[in-house]
Amino acid sequence: MPRSRTLASVLLVIVATGLLGTSAFAAPADGGQVTSGAFHNLAAGTTRGFHLSGRAQMVRTGASTTKASVHIAGLRAGSTYAVHVHNAACNVGDAGGHYMYASAVSGGKGSGHNEIWPGPVKATGNGVANGNTSVGGRAGANAMSVVVHDTDGTKIGCADLT
Repeated sequence: MPRSRTLASVLLVIVATGLLGTSAFAAPADGGQVTSGAFHNLAAGTTRGFHLSGRAQMVRTGASTTKASVHIAGLRAGSTYAVHVHNAACNVGDAGGHYMYASAVSGGKGSGHNEIWPGPVKATGNGVANGNTSVGGRAGANAMSVVVHDTDGTKIGCADLT
């Protein structure tokens, strides 16, 4: 393969990796935990004509903070989507229900501020959206996936946090 083509291929991989948000938050130096996963359609997303891709990442640092970020492609341009952490894997009842802390924490959104919402996110003209949040509490083991909801609340996509 010619050198210019090899260099172009390497640059494409670097750019694509950056655009997918795989390093939105640095790995924690305090022994924290980093989990991430790729977005894919849930059944309703496929039925509605979505072709979702992208990544979700969660960083649990120490005992006091959880950070979550998302990069989602394949959305409808200009639409706003609810995006938040759920309490089951994507293949278990479309990711179960909302992940909730046992009590209110600082920085969360939703009922009692005890949820983790890197959204809502608004899709650009290219159907791409990014979001992130930092919550004042470490997410438990049952913070297992990130779900994308269509504008009417239907679950259309999911990324397992593994």
